[in-house]
Amino acid sequence: MKALVFYYKRENRYSLNALLGAIEDLPYEDYQTSLYFFSNPEELLKGLSALLENYDRVLLLVSFLTPQYWEIKSLLNKVKTLDLKSKLIILGGGPHATALPRETLALGFDYIFLGEAEETLRTFLEEYIGKDNQYPTIKGIYYLKDRDSCAPVKADPVDINEWAPLSLKFNKIGPLEITRGCPFLCKYCQTPRLFGRKVRHRSIEKILSYAQALLERGIKDLRFITPNAFSYGSKDGKTVNIEELRLLLKDLHTLVRYFGGRIFFGTFPSEVRPEHVSEETVALIKTYCHNDNLVIGAQTGSERMLTSIQRGHTLEEVRRAVKLTIKAGLKAKVDFIFGLPGETEEDIRATVAFMEELVRLGAIIHAHSFMPLPQTPFKKAPAGKIKPEVLQFIKKFLPKGQVFGVWEQQAKLAERIEKEILKGIS
Repeated sequence: MKALVFYYKRENRYSLNALLGAIEDLPYEDYQTSLYFFSNPEELLKGLSALLENYDRVLLLVSFLTPQYWEIKSLLNKVKTLDLKSKLIILGGGPHATALPRETLALGFDYIFLGEAEETLRTFLEEYIGKDNQYPTIKGIYYLKDRDSCAPVKADPVDINEWAPLSLKFNKIGPLEITRGCPFLCKYCQTPRLFGRKVRHRSIEKILSYAQALLERGIKDLRFITPNAFSYGSKDGKTVNIEELRLLLKDLHTLVRYFGGRIFFGTFPSEVRPEHVSEETVALIKTYCHNDNLVIGAQTGSERMLTSIQRGHTLEEVRRAVKLTIKAGLKAKVDFIFGLPGETEEDIRATVAFMEELVRLGAIIHAHSFMPLPQTPFKKAPAGKIKPEVLQFIKKFLPKGQVFGVWEQQAKLAERIEKEILKGIS
């Protein structure tokens, strides 16, 4: 008898939903395997203790982000004290594990899943719990065997159209992923390093089928996961395929009207690139969607820094995007990252001046502190610090509701990541 346990945290639910969708139809009864979900450390430790008493083997799956490193490290230290006769097998994955596989393995994991894991996890479970093969040779899995390890090689990108973005069987549902991959190479971002630069879109037919399943379950508000909402249907991700975008939103609108639902597109948990905001794309939002805002990625108010971080757009395109959004009666929530590597005093003044200009136009600033992340060109850069000029701007416009964000928490996390995780990493 085996148990497959998921540490199902809110921060990781989108990726775990996709993994569960990939494995939900495995013959668990034939495998003599049961699935369990725990969402906090206390619940997990209590549950594992009971499972280790009653099952021959327990597999624990943990996916996590770099800011969760300390939580997971502490959790694994406690989990390992529960192990009975080596019954417990711990599987790790997610952005942090993919970026730092050797270091993650050393935390106490037995297997690390690198990159996109839908196909890899399914194959692993078929081999491990289906055939009792403890050392399956699968690309994208990293582990130690007799003190030697296989090479840490990422799994190949999957065709997301062939895999579910959620699990209806296990009722692990949420926003629908419609596009994976990003052609842009912003130096602070893990997305193109994790998922590749080639964009892959889920077909409209598939999106509609999952949307209908959610609506039939009483989920009235449909939201979407994509690096750039207006890139849907684009072959290269850098241009807008307006006809495909229109067809998607029109068909979704027809569907949700029948169920009394709503569409939220180009807003949390997604955003749009400024150069893709046009009269046509904004008109689609107004015609078919229910969101009252667009989230627009700007990141800096310095042209020099836009080039330095490889954003691929200009300040004028940000300015135009904000004006078009507000003209259409939508709120423009504009992302900025403070403390970017290589910023000069002149860049900081330019950013503050640009944010003030956008605020005068009616924009709302979403403030972030720069965090160095593994697998990015900025992994060795110092943590972002809020400069006095920026802090003064925040204090001025925060009471007016024109600035929001968790920049203070991010700044503290960034320092810990720099000093405790990435220091000494090559």
